[in-house]
Amino acid sequence: MKSTRRHALILAGGTTLSIAGSARGQAQPVIRLGILGDLSGPYRDLSGLGTATCVRQAIQDFAAAQGNPIRVEFLHADHQHKPDVGMAIARQWYDRQDVDAILEVNNSAIALAIADLAREKDKVFLATGPATAELYGPRCGPNHVHWTYDTWMLANGAGRAMVRAGGDTWFFLTADYAFGHALQRDTQRAVEGAGGRVLGNARYPFPSTTDFSSFLVQAQASRAKVLGLANAGTDFVNSVKQAHEFGLSQRGMKMVGLLGLLGDVRAIGADQAQGLLLTEPFYWDFDDRTRAFTRRVLPGMPTGIYPSTNHAGAYSAVLHYQKAVAALGASAAKASGRAVVAQMKAMPTEDDCFGPGRVREDGRKIHAAHLFEVKPVAQVRHEWDLYRLVGTIAPEEAMRPVAEGGCPMVRG
Repeated sequence: MKSTRRHALILAGGTTLSIAGSARGQAQPVIRLGILGDLSGPYRDLSGLGTATCVRQAIQDFAAAQGNPIRVEFLHADHQHKPDVGMAIARQWYDRQDVDAILEVNNSAIALAIADLAREKDKVFLATGPATAELYGPRCGPNHVHWTYDTWMLANGAGRAMVRAGGDTWFFLTADYAFGHALQRDTQRAVEGAGGRVLGNARYPFPSTTDFSSFLVQAQASRAKVLGLANAGTDFVNSVKQAHEFGLSQRGMKMVGLLGLLGDVRAIGADQAQGLLLTEPFYWDFDDRTRAFTRRVLPGMPTGIYPSTNHAGAYSAVLHYQKAVAALGASAAKASGRAVVAQMKAMPTEDDCFGPGRVREDGRKIHAAHLFEVKPVAQVRHEWDLYRLVGTIAPEEAMRPVAEGGCPMVRG
């Protein structure tokens, strides 16, 4: 990663990084975004500085398509996976730094709290990083939208596919916090709904665990056919590597990454990850549009990093958010986050990362999801050429049905 003064300021948090606009737009109020992500912890490569690059690209792409673009600034800070730290930053941004929308927040516990705060302050929360499906279920609200992925989507994609393929007994290795619990719960429901059984689980302290050996011993002793990894980031990477060292796959146990992303697979290495099954809504080499997006952002990405699903989600959400702000007018958008979210729901979504879609009445962004398998080493052309497409789940089937979510905003 480049070591520059700008990057040092980012790590300190709360520093303005970019402004987009034109001379004709100087009289307009400034729209401020706050990227609240992981800059130093287990998800830093999945989000981190790459998110800033993709947000900047969304601002530039929107400006290029408009004759008189809106003025946009963004800040970047590290929540450190600590709810008190994350909430302190969010309150400061909303109350004292005139931030109109917070995005990313790849920690479900912090994300749920910020969703409530956005509603209290009538601001916007673009939940592009968290996975808990509660955000568009019982904890849905008029001031936030849930983008990218969620535990229901991930669980039903990989869980049901594995049971259909014969992986009908499961053991879970689970990060012991809201995200891990939700991912295990939703996957267990999917597995059992498809006729499978769960033989056990091991929950480990997050984010302080680096040695998974004792938990993997429990998984091996269960004699389950599938090890479901209900974790992410470096925890996912380390648990797969250590499972490989234990010889779990050689003994016939299939591993499923319930939130494993491309950068994780690269960190593991194709030799240890081959055959791993994952669900993702974005892959850089999926089609011509995803490849075009990747070419645009690669020069600004941290050295050696390709855009991940999280990065794509941030780009997609910010692009659509700007369209809603432009439709309302910047002054009206700053006056009411609820009005912006309502406008986002009223307009179809369209971008190079996810293609066409929409934001549903419960706040869930609707797009397709894809099942990928990590290629055998002999088929890998370069270090980021890692996936083989197994199948695609249509947009309306990839997300939990609105009637099953329990969102109080949705009339029965």
